[in-house]
Amino acid sequence: MARYYFDIRDDGNIYPDEQGLEFATQREAEVEAAQTLTGLARDLAVQDDRPDVAVEVRTENGRVFQAALIFDQNAKRH
Repeated sequence: MARYYFDIRDDGNIYPDEQGLEFATQREAEVEAAQTLTGLARDLAVQDDRPDVAVEVRTENGRVFQAALIFDQNAKRH
């Protein structure tokens, strides 16, 4: 089992995961990252100014992958 760390990045700020979670496969870590983004999206949905956010996943060997949520809208609001 590998320990994966899920660092959160938004608008230039990074919030490192100091504890991490152990998973048998990278696929399990990918699911965890997607679930983390789902929770972040739910929390950010009520804000007027929503920053782009990313979950940067790493092991002790370095970065493995990144999952991102990008809020992109047309200039014209309805």
